[in-house]
Amino acid sequence: MPAAKYDAIYRDLREEIENQRYEYQSMLPSEHQLIRHYGCSRNTVRRALQQLAEDGYVQIIHGKGAVVLFRRKEQAEFLIGGIENLREAAARNRLELKTKVVFFAELLVEERIQRRTDFPIGAEIYYLQRLRYLDGEALILDHNYFLKSIVRNLTKEIAEGSIYEYMEYVLGETIVTTKRKYTVERITEIDGKYMDMKDYNCLAVVSSHTYNKDGVMFEYTQSRHRPDRFAFYEQAKRLKYGASSISGAFHSFH
Repeated sequence: MPAAKYDAIYRDLREEIENQRYEYQSMLPSEHQLIRHYGCSRNTVRRALQQLAEDGYVQIIHGKGAVVLFRRKEQAEFLIGGIENLREAAARNRLELKTKVVFFAELLVEERIQRRTDFPIGAEIYYLQRLRYLDGEALILDHNYFLKSIVRNLTKEIAEGSIYEYMEYVLGETIVTTKRKYTVERITEIDGKYMDMKDYNCLAVVSSHTYNKDGVMFEYTQSRHRPDRFAFYEQAKRLKYGASSISGAFHSFH
């Protein structure tokens, strides 16, 4: 199955859903209609629809088709389950993104940084502070640590675009897995200096370790969000288990 074909269909349908051509609780065109429209196979259409379902845009109902679940929110929504860069999230939420690098340095990992990031002592890294403006408001402050041996030749100019796109399309790296922790923390002096905090004294903080296809951790990021403008969500399915499966699932927690 040509990945580029189903991905193009997925992106086209996603854009039409986000632009509300297909409104909340409406049905997408049938598989037959989509096959005729895009001039492709049934499997290609089904793969695109499955991707929309996995990303929470639609629910596929057997015998009926795909019903739209997407609704535009006042808060920007960030996926918990996927690896989505901020440019992609801003585009999905129809927000204008601007990134300003307020600090950029090349460092050797010492004990204090090692405890924070899990990078090995002595590793060469880039450390950046990136201020993210959404629709003109400074709403996110990212503290980024990148392994120099993987994210090669990083510059301030590249970092003010998309580092993930640079890695994937210029360096040929494959970003595979991320582990995240979500906390609420009081603002720091640096937060107050750069962010439009209004009267808030705390932030939503997302700490993440990200790995490439070889299992190498190349990034630790702490992303600090003003709480009133963001929601983090996950699309989940209820799974049905037999008795033996349930028993095994409970054992895994002990």
